[in-house]
Amino acid sequence: MTRSRKGSVRGEPLYFAPINLGEHADLCVRFRLDSYVCSFGSSARFYADNTTDEGYVDWLRKRMRELPGSCVHLWRGIEIIGQLEMGRSGESSQIGYVNLCYLVPDARGSGVSRRLDEYLCEFHAKLGLERAHLNVSPSNDRAIRFYEKYCWKNRGDDPRHAELLLFEKTFTPAQRAR
Repeated sequence: MTRSRKGSVRGEPLYFAPINLGEHADLCVRFRLDSYVCSFGSSARFYADNTTDEGYVDWLRKRMRELPGSCVHLWRGIEIIGQLEMGRSGESSQIGYVNLCYLVPDARGSGVSRRLDEYLCEFHAKLGLERAHLNVSPSNDRAIRFYEKYCWKNRGDDPRHAELLLFEKTFTPAQRAR
């Protein structure tokens, strides 16, 4: 095992677990705020979208109650290094949607991101969905490269959110059969 820059041990097992809001609500907010900084250069839009930290945490709680497994943390040993938030698209219940795909800065570029993509594909495919959508800021080059690497297709400007790109991934019949 090797130590990372932040002192965590690489080589420890990676696993997903449902978000425990009782213990990690503040961490969820921090991850979400950082995702806004990565996407838009500022966290100000988070509060335009959510009004308060508590409003966001309430949204998470409701999503987890309605769709178990949809909001998870990625753990490396005893450290939380990622977060996924997923559901169905607002445009069609037959399309999945990824609200957040987040890795802590120290884990970015380490190859761990593959596990996030695997989980979100498996999650949506188990729901019987053939595809999923997500939005990416055109200025978030790292995220765009990540999604393209894992076969997400850039569909261009999102007609519902002109300032964002719409990405889509189609799941194979084998993924949906698992």
